[in-house]
Amino acid sequence: MRVPVTRHDGFGLVRSALDAHTLGLSTVAQTLQDCGYRAVIAEADVCQAFADPSIERHAAAIEAWIREHGITVLGFSYRLDPRAGADLVGRLIGVLQRRQLLADRGGPLKALYFAGLPETCERVRRQHSEVAGVFCGAETPGETLRGLGVPADSLPRELSANVAYDEGRLAFGRELVQRGDYLAVRPAERSGYQEYGGTADSLVARLRHRAEKGNLPLFRAHVGPYLPDRLEAVRLFQQWARQLAAAGFLDILSIGTSQLTQSDFGTDWQGKPNGGGVPFNSLEEFAAAWEAARPMLVRTYAGTRNVPQLARMYERTIHIAWHALSLWWFCQIDGRGPYSVQQNLRQHVETLQYIAATGKPFEANVPHHFAFRGGDDASYLVSAYLAAKLAKTAGIRHFILQNMLNTPRGTWGIADLAKSRAMLRLVRQLEDARFRVILQPRAGLDYFSHDLNLAKAQLAAATALMDDIEPHDAASPPMIHVVSYSEASHLADPAVVSESIQITRQALLDYRRLRTRGLVDDLARHPDVVDRTNALLAESRTIIEAIEATVPQPYTPEGLYQVLAWGFLPVPFLTACRDEFAQAIRWKTRLIRGSVVVVDDDGLPIPAAQRLRTTGVARDGRLPHG
Repeated sequence: MRVPVTRHDGFGLVRSALDAHTLGLSTVAQTLQDCGYRAVIAEADVCQAFADPSIERHAAAIEAWIREHGITVLGFSYRLDPRAGADLVGRLIGVLQRRQLLADRGGPLKALYFAGLPETCERVRRQHSEVAGVFCGAETPGETLRGLGVPADSLPRELSANVAYDEGRLAFGRELVQRGDYLAVRPAERSGYQEYGGTADSLVARLRHRAEKGNLPLFRAHVGPYLPDRLEAVRLFQQWARQLAAAGFLDILSIGTSQLTQSDFGTDWQGKPNGGGVPFNSLEEFAAAWEAARPMLVRTYAGTRNVPQLARMYERTIHIAWHALSLWWFCQIDGRGPYSVQQNLRQHVETLQYIAATGKPFEANVPHHFAFRGGDDASYLVSAYLAAKLAKTAGIRHFILQNMLNTPRGTWGIADLAKSRAMLRLVRQLEDARFRVILQPRAGLDYFSHDLNLAKAQLAAATALMDDIEPHDAASPPMIHVVSYSEASHLADPAVVSESIQITRQALLDYRRLRTRGLVDDLARHPDVVDRTNALLAESRTIIEAIEATVPQPYTPEGLYQVLAWGFLPVPFLTACRDEFAQAIRWKTRLIRGSVVVVDDDGLPIPAAQRLRTTGVARDGRLPHG
């Protein structure tokens, strides 16, 4: 039930105090403001009132807030228990009716909207006809605005162009899934080179062979079943590995090991909580996994304790295709490991030196961890560059540049393209005869819908975005980390993994065909993408120059620790070690025009040069205050 709005309307956006999710509200408010509408996000005391509106003083506070801010359209978000959420909406409607706040009773509110989990949305839609519309979180910015009654001619040019790009890709994905011809996609031919499938097989050899055959990209996926019975879980993984090998779609099997495998491998696990993932706890189990996966390449997570020793074990047992390390992450700072950040960096740099000695590629599992914690787009780029230069300094010859798109999920497509291209240009500056960069894009973890048909369409849309990074290079991307379409719904089994790869391959073929025929825009020289790319490069280079001028020996464990501790890389959403990294959490970030930027107390962007001066880090080598 779409209720049209005018410039005289005011939007009020609120969540229950029980619900900590705020990013969605901020994104919607920013988008509405970009379109020229008033949008107010409720303060904490008002959110507390909405958590239990039946209490009389809470009902009074709700009415006062609505009338004081001239709110005519109310959006309420609750992303916890579905039954409780639907009940809460009912109690809120009762309060709005009793206090004559709804328009049909002479009040100011012309429309009430709800945002929540899919099940909650369905309950609200069924039980409360007073709600004009519901949003489950999978909507594009354009769908959200239309759902709120905002006319298309209200959208500013840049937002309108991005809506067209993002919704065009999603429409492409929906059509691909509806046709269903992706199910006829057959596996690519992988054999034909000497090392194929044996202990000497390698990522570089397979990439070279497939490039010669014009048959890129390679496909990598995480697989990690878990059962309460450890041995049954290990046996199930071996069965899945054999099924994936027989299906033939997957090039690189990435073993999603359990937390205890990463932190307590080879010890007695009696009484220790294990969490999800494959609970390997012996050399024999890893070796058996490699045998079951023939002829796929195999890799797995790094350890969170005794990291160098586990890396050596992976070489002996699964002939690991490449190693990945997260440098600042997977330790005390995020609750994923026992080491302090300094200890973690020392272990990772030591492991990196061992990886270089093996000649294997290295993947920096780094930039998106900054994005998960509120880091801005420039920090995303800078962290990737620091990891790449550290790898080159250690002697790594092939650097896998993982690029998680759609993170946060409110990121615009044109912003993702700019971020991707800027990161590639920045890191490729390090290339020479002994150092090569391998791009590996992936969809975001938070991107997919619970609706599986929509999720399949989103997977195709994300694939189109990957292809637009370097649209005139048929060999780019050379490798794709395929996030299965069931990510938001359930664990991906071999059938889902294979189908996800089929969707991805068909999307690449169809999208390239449409571009060749001029039926989709060629984004190679899109002016907004070019401008954003250049601006991001300038910001990132300013930060890198300041780091290299100020931090003694930045490409060492001590130097990388100082980069974070001195506030070069903002992480405002960090939940642990906040006192230790007070300089890094002091900065605020927000989504502006589809990009994450550092902002001041008024929500206005702060250029990197100004921020560095504020921190006390300048090119003259002064150290930060505090």
